[in-house]
Amino acid sequence: MKHILIVIALFLTFQNVSAQLFTKEKVANNPDNIDKKLLSWGYFIGFNQYDFKFDYNEDLKDILVDNSSGFHLGLIGDLRINDYMNLRIEPGVFFSTRNLRYDESYFAGTEFNDSDLLREVKSTYIHIPLLLKISTKRINNFKPFIVGGFSTALNLSSAQDNPDDNSAGQFRMTKNNYFYEIGFGVDFYLVWFKFTPSIRGIFAINDEIVRDVDPNSPWTGNVAKMQTRGVFINFTFQ
Repeated sequence: MKHILIVIALFLTFQNVSAQLFTKEKVANNPDNIDKKLLSWGYFIGFNQYDFKFDYNEDLKDILVDNSSGFHLGLIGDLRINDYMNLRIEPGVFFSTRNLRYDESYFAGTEFNDSDLLREVKSTYIHIPLLLKISTKRINNFKPFIVGGFSTALNLSSAQDNPDDNSAGQFRMTKNNYFYEIGFGVDFYLVWFKFTPSIRGIFAINDEIVRDVDPNSPWTGNVAKMQTRGVFINFTFQ
C-alpha cells in the first residue's frame, strides 16, 4: 500500500509540474525581436569528440582510436523560412586530436619499434555546414527543435601534400572532406537574447586517408576506407 501511495504522489507531482511548465502562461521574453526577423546572427562555442570508422581489406585486429575532447567556436547566420523552419549556416573552427593504435599483427615480417604502433592525428578544421532547423511551436520561453544537413570541412592539418608518409612518421589525410549531420536542441528565450544548447552527430561521406607510397604499408595498406564521425555539443547565443 505504501508503494502505491508513493507512485500516486509522484504521478500527481509530475502532472502538476507538467501543467506549470507546458500550459501555464508566462511572460514571453523577446517575442518578436529574434524569431520574426528574416535574417539574424549569432555565435557559438562548444566541445567536440571526433572518432574514425574503418573498413578493412583483410580481417586483422581493429585499429584503435583514442579520443580526446576538442574545442570549437564560430558564427551563425539564420534565414527565417516560416515560424517552424530556418535555414542556417554555421562556419567555425574546430580543434581535435585522435591517437591511432596499431596491433603488432600489422607489422608481421617487418622490423618495428613501439613508436610505429602509434600515430597522433591532430586536426584543425574550417567547418561550414548548411542546416535546416525544424522547430516545434514555442512553449512559453523555450522551443525544441531538430536540425540536419550537409557540411564541408577544410583540414588545415591534413599533410596531404607532404611528400613524407608513415615511413617517415607522417600520417596524412585529405584536405577537403564532406559530412552529413543530424541533431537536436532547445531554444531558451532569455530577457536579452536566445540561448541554445544542442547536440549534433556528424558522419563523413568521403574516404579521408592518404595512402603511403608502399601499397603494402602496415599503416595504410589494410585500410579500405577511413571516415570521420563525431559528436558536437554547442552553446549558441543569438
